[in-house]
Amino acid sequence: MKRIGSIVLWSAIAAAFIGPGTVTSAASAGADWGTAILWAILFSGIATFTLQEFAGRLAIVSGTDLASVLRQRYPQGVGRIALLALVGGAILLGCAAYEAGNILGGVAGAMLALEVPRAALTIALGGIAAALLFAGSPRQVAQAMALFVAVMGAGFLLVAASLAPGFAELARGLVPRGALLGVDAGLLAVLALVGTTVVPYNLFLGSALASGQGLGEMRLGLAVAVGLGAIITAAILVVGTVLAGGFDFEVLADALATRLGGWARTGLAIGLFAAGLSSAITAPLAAAFTARGLFGTSGGQEWDPAGWRFRSVWGGILAIGVALGLADVRPGPAIIAAQAFNGALLPLVAVFLLAAMNDRELLGRHANGWRGNLAGVLIVAVATMLGLLAMVRAGSAAFGYELPAANGLLAVFAMVGLVLGAATIRARGARPAN
Repeated sequence: MKRIGSIVLWSAIAAAFIGPGTVTSAASAGADWGTAILWAILFSGIATFTLQEFAGRLAIVSGTDLASVLRQRYPQGVGRIALLALVGGAILLGCAAYEAGNILGGVAGAMLALEVPRAALTIALGGIAAALLFAGSPRQVAQAMALFVAVMGAGFLLVAASLAPGFAELARGLVPRGALLGVDAGLLAVLALVGTTVVPYNLFLGSALASGQGLGEMRLGLAVAVGLGAIITAAILVVGTVLAGGFDFEVLADALATRLGGWARTGLAIGLFAAGLSSAITAPLAAAFTARGLFGTSGGQEWDPAGWRFRSVWGGILAIGVALGLADVRPGPAIIAAQAFNGALLPLVAVFLLAAMNDRELLGRHANGWRGNLAGVLIVAVATMLGLLAMVRAGSAAFGYELPAANGLLAVFAMVGLVLGAATIRARGARPAN
């Protein structure tokens, strides 16, 4: 029962990263590259499990969550200012950006099957999310997410199975191909899949959920939940292969209805709505946990989940998403903004986490060994590529300069990430003086 309960609990992580942004990225990748890019989803799943295991192990062994550990490691001075400004501010802004995409994407999914005004659906989705967040404890909310993961998975898997992709074709897609790696657009598609799966705020959410668990049950629950999330993401990519051109929710629904019948449109609508709703609940919850860890006090009850501070954070994040939904903002820009925040923040959080995992004073024999550090350095390198590329692309969009070839950029960014990760390991997670 403990194992089953752990799987249900950690389903919240799958529910958190499979939102409308994942649907957009995975379906677009399927439309452009078919199943040849499935290996990027496999890598993303491994990276997600590795970082979430770091955060969960840190919480279980130290007895406190990731945000609280960061607050204790950097209690004052420049480190404290950087932590609050970069991690605190970016996490909250990133959650708000994700929330806007979650609400807008979930409503777009519902509108594929229902002839209901957009405003009414937006208010209904926000109301359901608020009711679940207000009525349940964080663990109960996380357990409720298992239902949304099941609904979401059933919708996408059923449609993907009906397209009947061959096993040999799927297996070939799990191996990176040289031709794809040499194409700039292919690299950007890979980075989009990684960026929408390895989400920084999920690390704070996961470390908060890990409290009270054993290491074995945490790892089992996390492995099953992330594995199922990767399978659902792969199913979304397969669904996207029916498109010959650009991605759009309505175009995809029409293509599926033409090929498989009207039920496929309904299946897509259910899956997309469940993805939006589940992520619309977990993003505010993650923001509240992060704020509690960064701004709370050790042993204090002022940030109790039933208190006004905790609820005001998730309520504010949810309100932003609903407001943008009512303003009829297009889902695409909101999702792109969320992924930009993710790309900028992920290297920072990964470095903080890797440093903490080498703190033997804090973790003792549970600190990282060479295998964990090797995986951590590689993930920091990929995260740095994501972050620097996101900033360069944002600058290109803002100031109109032309980007150089992505291959050259990524080679430089990867080297920066490797050096940064190695320097973090060499520091051995030493604590700054108070």
